[in-house]
Amino acid sequence: MVKVKICGITDVYDALSAVNYGADAIGFILYCKSKRYVDPKTVRFISKKLPPFITKVGVFVNEDRNAVLEILSYCGLDFAQLHGDESPDDCRYIGRERVIKAFRIKEEDDVKAIENYVDCVSAVLLDTYSESEYGGTGRTFNWDIAKKVINRFEVPVILSGGLTPENVKEAVKSVLPFAVDVSSGVEEKPGKKDLSKVKDFIRFAKCL
Repeated sequence: MVKVKICGITDVYDALSAVNYGADAIGFILYCKSKRYVDPKTVRFISKKLPPFITKVGVFVNEDRNAVLEILSYCGLDFAQLHGDESPDDCRYIGRERVIKAFRIKEEDDVKAIENYVDCVSAVLLDTYSESEYGGTGRTFNWDIAKKVINRFEVPVILSGGLTPENVKEAVKSVLPFAVDVSSGVEEKPGKKDLSKVKDFIRFAKCL
């Protein structure tokens, strides 16, 4: 069964609600320029409230790799999702078992870069390219490209970009990703979830 990550969480209520609805992972944006930014102290507080076996992910953009390690430890996070221009060496330094590398794909040729990361990350996340934003654009990712990535590379693929309760079932059926990731598609506003959408998204993704 596909895994579901609810990203852009900023408070305990939304986090626990998502878990109760069946989310497998909770994501926190630790990039201060994001509309969904949440500070490490708050992330640590929320993280401590989550039950066992829920994966906790911090999203970073071009952050110093030593700072990433410090924040992971302080906040009790399981993974660093690197959403910027981080190198394979950065991924190895943080630790293959703790890194998800995001790729903002504009066209099919862009997937070639993934080859350099396959051996130094636990998973890759595919998101829609934007000139001005690192994720959370709400624009749908090209599912045909996602399928080609899955067939080409031996690495778990997390599908993101424009997913909503209305299209996630079709996305899962078409792409067969390891996991799906959503933020803006289940929001009332940036940083605040529409819990009815969260519930429906998880239900349709898992076909419950």
